[in-house]
Amino acid sequence: MVSKELLEILRCPACVQTREGTLDFHQEAWLVCTECSRKYPIREDIPVMLIPEGDKWIETAVDDLPVPPPAE
Repeated sequence: MVSKELLEILRCPACVQTREGTLDFHQEAWLVCTECSRKYPIREDIPVMLIPEGDKWIETAVDDLPVPPPAE
């Protein structure tokens, strides 16, 4: 499980330069940006915070995200 301390400091890498970049923790498997709707998977307790990874899921509704996330 991702530590609470880490979740508190993580921000969306696409938004953080110009906005808050706040992330919601979804089903212990995803981090969802509240501003741009990018979704970052958490694989083996490691958040994959790469913008291209978040872009892959931007059009997927939060309720449709696979749990657990696919292995790439």
